[in-house]
Amino acid sequence: MEIGIDSFAKKTQTNEGGNVVDDAHAMSELIERIEHADKVGLDVFGIGEHHREEFLDSAAHNILSAAAAKTENIRLTSAVAVISAMDPVRLFQNYATLDLISNGRAEIVAGRGSFTEAFPLFGLDFADYDNLYAEKLNLLLKIRDEEQVTWSGNFRPPLENQTIYPRPLQERLPIWVGVGGTPASFVRAGELGLPLMIAVIGGETHRFRPLVDLYYEAAEKAGHKKSSLKVGLHSLGFVAHSKGEAIEKYYPGYRVWFNQIGKERGWPPVTMERFEQQIDDLGAYVIGSPQEVAEKLVRHSEALGGISRFTFQIDNAGLTHEDLMETYSLIGEKVKPLVKSIIN
Repeated sequence: MEIGIDSFAKKTQTNEGGNVVDDAHAMSELIERIEHADKVGLDVFGIGEHHREEFLDSAAHNILSAAAAKTENIRLTSAVAVISAMDPVRLFQNYATLDLISNGRAEIVAGRGSFTEAFPLFGLDFADYDNLYAEKLNLLLKIRDEEQVTWSGNFRPPLENQTIYPRPLQERLPIWVGVGGTPASFVRAGELGLPLMIAVIGGETHRFRPLVDLYYEAAEKAGHKKSSLKVGLHSLGFVAHSKGEAIEKYYPGYRVWFNQIGKERGWPPVTMERFEQQIDDLGAYVIGSPQEVAEKLVRHSEALGGISRFTFQIDNAGLTHEDLMETYSLIGEKVKPLVKSIIN
């Protein structure tokens, strides 16, 4: 199981919600953390895509390219690229360039995103949500697999014998499909034979098993071998020396952040009781000591029939740069070896 981090380049905040440092300093610290993740042996680092005040990840490939110049082994990926809102030609070019800079370590996780602000920003109609995603994903794959492209669709000008440059260092740039809980997205990924990255940010992870089964069934019907497929899992998490310490550091900022989002989405206020349900044996969140977290990652994997990758989403108000550096160290130096020993 590969283990890594996904970040939304969230601005550093106090537990009261106010910003702590300026944007340039926050970006510098993020690059330092990616460099540190590489040094402590993490396998992958992803940067999301948002177009909101509290996040700095509207141009994720630029952040990843800066990190590529300072890292050696860690794979660098979008998490996710909101493909509905961008031109697949430019998306491919951006990550092919990243692949060259990183010496073959770039990947794309293409998804719909969990916020809607990209649609009005880029003049898109939210009513076209599903059609935009399907069409643009198919074009992205065509560009990945064919150097000379002839294509036409409904949401961008046609391409007539166009060669898309640059080409990546990797023979086939890895493209994962990022999904939430929509069955059609699992089926689409299976039909295309693409690796699947599931974002589970609440509830109980085992409830996603029927959707994973749908993915494998769709892949088999389309002629893809199960051995060629991958399932990854993205969930909220935090590691400290003990579960008590992890909760003490993580919960206050989690409450601030999720109450802010909840006001937009009509969620009830965060309570410790509901948080504790999320971090118990069946809950999606992966929070605790290295041993507890390692055991839960293995349980998550077993619940879904085996996962190839797990990524922690750790951005939170109240967590300092030093807190994040320490948790990266614990994940790379403690959790990862423990997971390997349990599985073996």
